[in-house]
Amino acid sequence: MPERLGPHHQFQFESPAHQADTAIAGMWLFLATEALFFGGLFLAFIFCRHQHPAGFDLAARHTKLWIGAVNTALLLTSSAVMAAAPVLAGHGRGRQVRWICAVTAAFGIAFLALKGVEWKGDFDEHLWPGPDFALAREAGGGAALFFAFYFVATGLHGLHMLIGLGLLTWLGLRARAGALDGGHAVPAEVVGLYWSFVDMIWVVLFPLIYLLGRVGA
Repeated sequence: MPERLGPHHQFQFESPAHQADTAIAGMWLFLATEALFFGGLFLAFIFCRHQHPAGFDLAARHTKLWIGAVNTALLLTSSAVMAAAPVLAGHGRGRQVRWICAVTAAFGIAFLALKGVEWKGDFDEHLWPGPDFALAREAGGGAALFFAFYFVATGLHGLHMLIGLGLLTWLGLRARAGALDGGHAVPAEVVGLYWSFVDMIWVVLFPLIYLLGRVGA
């Protein structure tokens, strides 16, 4: 049976089990605050779309659907790969955890690279809200509002992806140093939770940005 605990615990905890449970609960609490933050952003998008349906639909049809779809597949695959990390760590298989971190990070880097390609195309097509916005005179300004949300939401998500890549690097280095060889699975669980959350945020963003405006188009 996989172990979640390390051989030692900090002085403020009663036992290794107490320390492990506190670490997991702390991550869940942090993710709850993040969910509230992104939830407010999603609600704002839905409200604005209700106010400017034509503009939002027009703007959505200018997004790169194929990039959004490929990026969704990349993140879903990365989550499936990362799900093995806590199990492997619990069995003390640090070397395999290192490979899991490397493969997951590779998917994340591919995601960000594609997002960079998409953003460059958006700038080249003058889809950045501003004086030269390509859709400024169409659909009553709703298109500019859509792309303002698009850049804010995908930018924030990209920032969280970078944090996730940093955590994967940290976990991989810990595994390389042998910190997981004793069956200490909590670090892998915490990083896995964060990575899955970031992927879940994208799973919500994908239909909002790329699909909703194309329904019935």
